[in-house]
Amino acid sequence: MTVRAALKQGIAVLSDAGVEDAARDARLLLAGAWDVPAGRLTIMQDESVPPEVQRIYETHLRERAGDKPVSRILGRRAFWKGEFFVNGDVLDPRPDTEALVAEALSAPFSRVLDLGTGSGCILISLLEERPAASGVGTDISEAALDVARRNARATGCTGAEFLLSDWFERVEGQFDLIVSNPPYIAMDEMAGLSRGVRDHDPQHALTDGADGLSAYRVIARQAGAYLIEGGRLVLEIGWTQGAEVVALLREMGFAKARVLPDLEGRDRVVTAFWPG
Repeated sequence: MTVRAALKQGIAVLSDAGVEDAARDARLLLAGAWDVPAGRLTIMQDESVPPEVQRIYETHLRERAGDKPVSRILGRRAFWKGEFFVNGDVLDPRPDTEALVAEALSAPFSRVLDLGTGSGCILISLLEERPAASGVGTDISEAALDVARRNARATGCTGAEFLLSDWFERVEGQFDLIVSNPPYIAMDEMAGLSRGVRDHDPQHALTDGADGLSAYRVIARQAGAYLIEGGRLVLEIGWTQGAEVVALLREMGFAKARVLPDLEGRDRVVTAFWPG
């Protein structure tokens, strides 16, 4: 079977399964099975697909048709300017979170704390952009921290330290920037998530098991003790939570709290300053 025929087959399988962007996903899955850049398939249209690659590709197509995300099938996800290893122990990074990274990079910093680091994609992306800076990523999951450390090694990011900690529990020192993409989906909203999210992201990274605001209450209450005067807090939020998170931060003494949109115009980030 040629590349052209394989892609046609894949598009048909995924389209029949209701996959939204069947052509893109078929291309990514074939490239992943062959371990070649997806862009190369354009100039390989008439090449024959090796039988072992065809077998892997067909397995990938079945998984994707069953709602398994491409990143979970291939074990990697493009985020910001890099590519990160992901597995079932970490949240699958989404493009929405790049709005948090962009805001964090909008002002200088030298020491950053990433609460609930997961794959480490936020912390590593920030430090790759600011090589003179250093940072700490915390998580309650040692398995997630293993993924973050793997990603740091793969990217050559030497300024990141990863720490097993329940939010601030084992954190020491002060920072001029604290970032977090905490679990913010309310428990009663979980049933409405797509299967690709609900069945493949770790539940503790999606929801607090309550109203979706538990992590923000902890962060609002404790972050000031770890921020230098004038230090910044940058948080990802659910698109309906802006006013509530801003109110929590103001109540705890944060200044200039405001809500920022993602690329689709939805509320996505809250930023605030510790007075000083």
